[in-house]
Amino acid sequence: MKRIVTGHNETGKSVFVSDSEPPRVASIKGIPDNEMVEIWATDDIPTIPVSKGDPTLEMSSLIPGSRGTRFRISRIPPESNFVQAIEEGFDLTAALQEYLAKTPGFEGVMEVEDPEMHTTDTIDYGIVISGEIWLELDDGATVHLKQGDCVVQNGTRHAWRNNSSEPCVMAFVMVGAKRT
Repeated sequence: MKRIVTGHNETGKSVFVSDSEPPRVASIKGIPDNEMVEIWATDDIPTIPVSKGDPTLEMSSLIPGSRGTRFRISRIPPESNFVQAIEEGFDLTAALQEYLAKTPGFEGVMEVEDPEMHTTDTIDYGIVISGEIWLELDDGATVHLKQGDCVVQNGTRHAWRNNSSEPCVMAFVMVGAKRT
């Protein structure tokens, strides 16, 4: 995957600041087709021109604060990948610890009993780029999403479950919110 970032030079002219792979990627060893790629981040009201530096490298949490945003691409593996890995002796507890170490901020939102279930103080815009996925809410209600479908996730307790045989790729824009 390539990430293009535009900006301004000293005279205010539009320029390409970056044309490379995203600098921050998290995945779990031993589980194929899982990946979380951070594309861009803001931690306060953005200003233009953008200050120097890459905010994806500077962010301390992958969950934005109340004035922040996150833009990421997630590859969500089929549930069967986890089942197969566990049958082959995969240490799920160690994998969860590895994942949380690579995804700062998620340790406070992921549930121990069901690590896919989580709640964030964000409004998330999700778009299914490829594959299919099931969005489950805390009462067990689910909706099936396919390529091109969009979801607005308003800070509710939820889980993404890939019950298909292929990975699902989703784009997310998370907007930090204040829970009242």
